[in-house]
Amino acid sequence: MRALICDQPNGYESLRLAEMPEPQAGPGELLIDIAAAAMNFADTLMAAGKYQVKPNPPFVPGLELAGTVAALGAGVTGFVIGQPVMAVVDHGAFAARAVAKASDTFAIPAGLGFPAAAGFPIAYGTSYGALVWKARLQKGETLLVHGAAGGVGLTAVEIGKALGARVIATAGGADKCAIAAAHGAEDVIDYKSEDVRERVKALTAGRGADVVYDPVGGDLFEASLRAIAWNGRLVVIGFAAGKVQQIPANILLVKNVDALGFYWGSYRAHAPELMAGAFRALADIYAKGQLRPHVSHELPLSDWREGFETLLGRRSTGKIVLLPQS
Repeated sequence: MRALICDQPNGYESLRLAEMPEPQAGPGELLIDIAAAAMNFADTLMAAGKYQVKPNPPFVPGLELAGTVAALGAGVTGFVIGQPVMAVVDHGAFAARAVAKASDTFAIPAGLGFPAAAGFPIAYGTSYGALVWKARLQKGETLLVHGAAGGVGLTAVEIGKALGARVIATAGGADKCAIAAAHGAEDVIDYKSEDVRERVKALTAGRGADVVYDPVGGDLFEASLRAIAWNGRLVVIGFAAGKVQQIPANILLVKNVDALGFYWGSYRAHAPELMAGAFRALADIYAKGQLRPHVSHELPLSDWREGFETLLGRRSTGKIVLLPQS
């Protein structure tokens, strides 16, 4: 089968498109014909050997996919061959076929196409877990979402709105702010031209945001610490700005702030029982029309280099999807 292969984790530039043997489904696994595979910032880290998961080379990058079930491993129930599914894998999505654990595979909500479904599990799963499990976001609270036009940020805007929160979104540039507003943000802040701290304070009559969802870090994290409400919860999702910030503990103490780290992928190993319930809840929210997955780029697998460059250049909104069959 055709796949994007990493021979050594020296960065995405060293990847190559080639033929390789097809994987086989083992006990508790499914073999999936991949129609679409979503790109994530974590893919760039894995290709550079900087991600938490470090597969032995050669390996195929790619963490999430959508397609149809091609074969069932021993002991797998609840799925049938030919069924449309979406799945999360440790690696292997940038190929024609991949193997996924049954516990990491989910039915695609009715009406959701393969490209949108491919980018659904990690982004929506992350935002649901961060806002519901970790931040305990309540109806009527104010949620501040950074990177609100990006892959995970946009899903946090939608889920926050669905949970009844007032959503303030930050994004870089008028076009990205407009996308965040179109997906439910009540107020938007262009961090390229506006002072985030001062705007949040003005929008909340000086109180600040109850919950901050931050996949960006860097200067935006510093602004968040000063724009969060007393007894607020600040959830660290990632470091897209490239800087791993240090948290001044005195600010946490004075404002009674909870600083919470959230890595959704670890729940697959430590609390897999939460996953099925989360995706049932997300399917219900989607069925109500409150989630509108956004894919800004659909590229054939042969254009993988363009995908990485677009992702790293922060020129995408929502998700970038590779199409292995094109």
